[in-house]
Parts: sequence; C-alpha cells; structure tokens
Amino acid sequence: MKHRPLPWAVLLLGLGAALLGAQPAWLHAKATLAQLLLERAWAARGADGSTPPPWPGADMRPVARLQLPAQGSDLVVLAGDSGRTLAFGPGWAEASTAPGAAGTVVLSAHRDTHFAVLRAVRPGDPVLLESAGARRAYRVVATEIVDSRSTRIAVDERDQLLLVTCWPFDAPTAGGPLRFVATALPE
Repeated sequence: MKHRPLPWAVLLLGLGAALLGAQPAWLHAKATLAQLLLERAWAARGADGSTPPPWPGADMRPVARLQLPAQGSDLVVLAGDSGRTLAFGPGWAEASTAPGAAGTVVLSAHRDTHFAVLRAVRPGDPVLLESAGARRAYRVVATEIVDSRSTRIAVDERDQLLLVTCWPFDAPTAGGPLRFVATALPE
C-alpha cells in the first residue's frame, strides 16, 4: 500500500493553523478571566483600601476602577505597567500620580484587549476613576498619536488623566513606536 503524503500535509497545516489561532484566543480569555477575578478582589477591599490578592500567588494588586460609560467599559486597574501586568488589565504607571489624587495619572493597557475601547473614545466622553480614597470624574478633551521615540509622556503637576495604548489599533504585530493618548481633565 502506497503512503499518500497529501492527507498528512493537510493535517499538519490544519494543526499549525489551529495552534496559531489558539494563542490570540488564549490572550483574550486570560484577559477576560483576570478582570473577573480582579473585580472580585476590588469588591472585597478593606476600609483602608487594601485589596486581597485576586488569585493565589498573584504579585499584583488592584488600585483603581476605570469606567468609560460611552464605550460600556468598566475595568479594574492594577499597580504597575509592565507587560506582565498589562496581560491582566490596565496598569497604573507608578511614576505618575496615584489614582484619586490631583496630578497627572497615567494608565496604560494593550490595544487589542483592555484598551481596544479607546478606538471609540472621542473628546467630550466622560471617564470615571475610582480609587480606595476617591472617585473622580473626568472628560476627554483630546486624543493624539505620538511617537515614543521622540515624545515622552509628561508626568507633571497638571491635573489630568492620560490613557495610553499602542497604535494603530489593528496593527498585525505588537510593539511599534506609536502610541494613542487620550487626555482627560477633571470636571
């Protein structure tokens, strides 16, 4: 009996395609599940604002809740903005002002998961940021695209909220130098 290579090749190609498709699906599933667990930890925060770990062994903690009502988005924000943190939710850049305080607060997230909603953000849209000690209402005043190679996010005394993600939103690969920045001022 002669071995036919074509069915094996088709099977291997199909298996490869399934594995390639599984990685993005896994990233989105992990991001969604993490937000559910983070929501539970945020709801269980103590009177002093401390939150329990969102899952056993978690080395990150929720610090705020970000709501974009016009986009139907409600996200728990984590301390830190490393790639590992951003895999689970938006992150607060700890070099910026703490959420809830007056000053420049910088939050970032991945363009293809938690901050995909920024593609629909427009000047005039409301933004709510709740921390353990305060709830602040902001309004988006501008959106812009900046090149991270030549523009640094200014963390200064201005009272503002900056939402930052990679751009373009539909780029085939992550990690380019362009950033989408939505600037919101307190109401």
